[in-house]
Amino acid sequence: MANSFSYKEKNFAVGDTVSFNYTFKEGDRSRKQTFKGILIKVKGATPEDRMITVRKVSHSGVGVERIIPLASPFLSDIKLVKKGAFTKAKAYFVRNLSDQELRKKLYRQK
Repeated sequence: MANSFSYKEKNFAVGDTVSFNYTFKEGDRSRKQTFKGILIKVKGATPEDRMITVRKVSHSGVGVERIIPLASPFLSDIKLVKKGAFTKAKAYFVRNLSDQELRKKLYRQK
């Protein structure tokens, strides 16, 4: 299915709020960073080339998107924070919404 994927026996879909840990190598040191946001796109047909796009709004109100390859050795874990009620393949409309409008559209009760 184009709007969902599984990672380590966990299923995720477009519209879910996810949190993932990513390892950065800075010089001779490495550190982990947690990125929490809304899954807006799943791209790729095979597990080797599957990529996801996650968007969050920072504290200053600026939107930040990260594109993460699922086969990356730097990706350690993905956790589901909140399940969304969104059924389309791409959630690009979240780029133009405020936080209140976003919660109303993504997490409505079925």
